[in-house]
Amino acid sequence: MEFRQLGHSGFKVPALSFGAATFGGGSEFFSCLGRERCEGSHSFSDICLEAGVTLFDTADVYSKGLAEETLGKAIGGGCDKVFESDVSHGEGPNDLGSSRHHLI
Repeated sequence: MEFRQLGHSGFKVPALSFGAATFGGGSEFFSCLGRERCEGSHSFSDICLEAGVTLFDTADVYSKGLAEETLGKAIGGGCDKVFESDVSHGEGPNDLGSSRHHLI
């Protein structure tokens, strides 16, 4: 796997990432993309990790957070070996973006 520098962070991340929007299927829109829950998500994450893909993309709007939960269960104890890029959205005036307040 080819790795690249992540800005000025000092981290190197794989050139490829896995998008977890297919995990969960918790809404009409996202169920069209995929409904992977436990077994399927473990298979996908295992394949990624074996290939050196350690960057996973998710968002709290993917199946209303179910994709994040499913990804967390799939990775399990290996969370110290992966990077997760996350997009966060919400309803209120402070529920948008990547501010410390919103992410916490």
